[in-house]
Amino acid sequence: MKNDKIQDPKIKSMLNLTALPPLSLYVHIPWCVKKCPYCDFNSHNQPSSLPEDQYINCLISDLEQSLPLIWGRSVNSIFIGGGTPSLFSPKSIERLLQAIRSRTNLSPLAEITIEANPGTVDNNHIQGYSQIGVNRISFGIQSFNNKHLEILGRVHNSPDAIKAITLAKKFFDNINLDIIYALPEQKETDLIADLKTALSFETTHLSCYNLTLEPNTAFYATPPKYLPDNDLCYAMQDIIVDTLAKNGLNRYEISAYARNNRQCQHNINYWQFGDYLGIGAGSHSKLSFSDKIIRQIRQKHPQNYMAKVVKNEHIIEDKIIDAKELPFEFMLNALRLIDGFHTSLFVERTGLGLSIILPVLDIAIRKGFIKPIRDGLIIPTQTGQDFQNELLMLFLSS
Repeated sequence: MKNDKIQDPKIKSMLNLTALPPLSLYVHIPWCVKKCPYCDFNSHNQPSSLPEDQYINCLISDLEQSLPLIWGRSVNSIFIGGGTPSLFSPKSIERLLQAIRSRTNLSPLAEITIEANPGTVDNNHIQGYSQIGVNRISFGIQSFNNKHLEILGRVHNSPDAIKAITLAKKFFDNINLDIIYALPEQKETDLIADLKTALSFETTHLSCYNLTLEPNTAFYATPPKYLPDNDLCYAMQDIIVDTLAKNGLNRYEISAYARNNRQCQHNINYWQFGDYLGIGAGSHSKLSFSDKIIRQIRQKHPQNYMAKVVKNEHIIEDKIIDAKELPFEFMLNALRLIDGFHTSLFVERTGLGLSIILPVLDIAIRKGFIKPIRDGLIIPTQTGQDFQNELLMLFLSS
């Protein structure tokens, strides 16, 4: 299987990036009311006294220490994720955004998203976030079925979700709803009911995720009973794609659906192998320079992070990405895009020549994972979308 790998000896350790990609800022707020059994994100049960002011101070310090890495570059989007960022008050988020605006070149057109749990927001939260410059809100709805919400360990119920979305529509015109499918005991009719309710709000964006049992989660240790089989999972995915398309939400990424011109710009930057600075506990960064691309990881536990960031000792990994790893790193993101990408994007974002991946692209085309290249476009087939892990393995270096 040698020919199935990236083994070109011409790949050099020194890159030649002729232009830097767009830059986004990710802010991680790590606490939740309680940890959901399916969640493998860096989230922690909130303490009895949430250290809100202290954590905002640490985020600002983290940003200040990172400024030399992004100096002079425009920040095109901000995503405040978690955890449950809506545990923090609008006043705290405002202080954070003021610090970002005063220290970075934040685009006046920047998309600024905050994630919210329907069980942790009220009118004051939602109105407050909109008044301080947040222009996109993303709700972790997961389901409108109370039985399924209970199985998923959510702290909200269906009326909470409906109330939160209804409130948000008064103040936001850009709203995402997260939905999880292939749930224990879930039938096609249950999924259709969830989609019908979600669509009734006419939001701009839906994210639909197949429930997976990830390592280091409660569901992985003790799998729930009566999970749908693979055939039913694929049938549910088809229902989602068809139903949303008929209602004006087109699939543009494996799990993302949007109305025209309402795709999530922050996530598109990830998928196009753009740059991002991550601040906060457990956050990741990927930053490009003319001759290298680096990756960073911060301390994961919030207490450790807060103790270390004041000493500038909060980064636990800071490395240059090996050039031979870049084809896989790029494809891991870009092949999620339903419409694919142009070959020039690979060259621009990795600093590598296209010849390095052409033999592997030929193999992927022969296997039916990628459409024959036309006009420089690399587009995954339906098979490539369904069996993406097998497709990505072709781009792994030996």
